[in-house]
Amino acid sequence: MPGVSGRVLVVDDNKVIRQLIRVNLELEGFEVVTAADGAECLDVIHQVCPDVVTLDVAMPRLDGLGTAARLRADPRTRDLPLAIISACTEYEVEAGLDVGVDAFLAKPFDPAELIRLVRELAERVRGDAPFESALGPPLGTLGAPSEGERAGRVAGN
Repeated sequence: MPGVSGRVLVVDDNKVIRQLIRVNLELEGFEVVTAADGAECLDVIHQVCPDVVTLDVAMPRLDGLGTAARLRADPRTRDLPLAIISACTEYEVEAGLDVGVDAFLAKPFDPAELIRLVRELAERVRGDAPFESALGPPLGTLGAPSEGERAGRVAGN
């Protein structure tokens, strides 16, 4: 597929945000399919067969964290790269890591960061590059407490 960097399923209930993500990714050669919430994502994911899924957290019907948990529970989508694009509160990051989200991007986001993140996730799927290559530390460590820190914080209360 010359000129195509991969297929991305963008899931967000805000039409303006969906279009903003779509335009930025399409300019970089990605094919983009959108869904308005997690329920629609689960309805279309097996027809779309995306390389990467981006999820908002707060959505009607089924939120991003619930969607991520369902995608991880399905053997067909268990290894699909998932990125949360949201306000990224500490709770969202911790809950996202718990359900197996691969990456987080805080809104409002820099379009260059969006493209870099999605490209890294897509390349990891194809095996073109090690995931940490351009992102520095493994994504699970970016601003999120470790298991030990979480345990210590709970035990220390």
